[in-house]
Amino acid sequence: MSSSEATMDRRLLAAATSGDVASMKHLALADPGVLLGTTPPGNTCLHISSIQGHEEFCKNILKLDQSLSLLSAVNKDGETPLLTAVTRGRASLASVLLRSCRDQQQSEAILKQDKRGHNAMHHAIRRGHRMLTLELIEAEPQLSKAVNSSDESPMFMVVMRNFTDVLDKLLEIPGSACSGACGFNALHAAVRNGNAATAKKIIESLPWLAKQENANKCTPMHLAAYEDKIDVLSVLLEHDPSLGYLISSKGEPLLCAAASQGHVGVARELLKHCPDAPYSGANGSTCLHKAVLCGHTEFVKFILGSQQLGQLANMLDESGETALHLAAQTATRRWSLHYSFTQT
Repeated sequence: MSSSEATMDRRLLAAATSGDVASMKHLALADPGVLLGTTPPGNTCLHISSIQGHEEFCKNILKLDQSLSLLSAVNKDGETPLLTAVTRGRASLASVLLRSCRDQQQSEAILKQDKRGHNAMHHAIRRGHRMLTLELIEAEPQLSKAVNSSDESPMFMVVMRNFTDVLDKLLEIPGSACSGACGFNALHAAVRNGNAATAKKIIESLPWLAKQENANKCTPMHLAAYEDKIDVLSVLLEHDPSLGYLISSKGEPLLCAAASQGHVGVARELLKHCPDAPYSGANGSTCLHKAVLCGHTEFVKFILGSQQLGQLANMLDESGETALHLAAQTATRRWSLHYSFTQT
């Protein structure tokens, strides 16, 4: 076998595990190729020392002639030593390996994605290493364009963690990916966190995200209506009032989304920016029908007392029923159910 395919010398494995620099140098002096041996999972001595967090051991390896091959070596999990260090939360050591990769123009080693599609930036963000993430952006901006096997981009993950300074850097990079799992995007994430300042930054740089639907056919605007994120909704509507007229691909306007959850404040904010916002869905059912069906009394009262929506009391759905009909039917069903229980 060639030295690159050789099983790692047991003495080197012990040295890498314990951080014994002297033993490693002694072995390398006798046979430089010994450093390229691997364990069954494909780990080199640089992987092993990175796992253990032996920074001085790694620094000494990086001074040797074999460092170029070791920096780019990939184990069976698809990890370079840099990825191994970040994955294990060795931020300081990862910074050392990153600088070495950059100094030796090893862009591929920095950009490498493991078998689950995570790159060093994904892992740094997931681990909460904000400063390391900023170092990675400076060293290799192209990291921002990769998504993992769950379709999560670094930007999505950064927004979920509220790393605002990192988001600023990512928004400066043309083509930065912004997707998330299950069809969510970075603006969905800002809405979910209720972070109006972040939502403002994203909508100003990536305005089309406001109209993107996730796997549940929910835009960031609809998500704000469902989850009662009034501050975020206000920021988005101030940027573009036309967003208040969005109707999802399943035929649901924002007022109906708010009505389904009983969020009167969302409806007020929406009507402040869009006094003629759509109020009926694909089946002709209005937000009043929706509020009645979902049992949201305060929302019903709001609509009936609204000059803009009061006329909905007389509107028919596709079955020819007004919201009053539905209310009567619902009350009858509840009474019948109650009566059945009292008779048993």
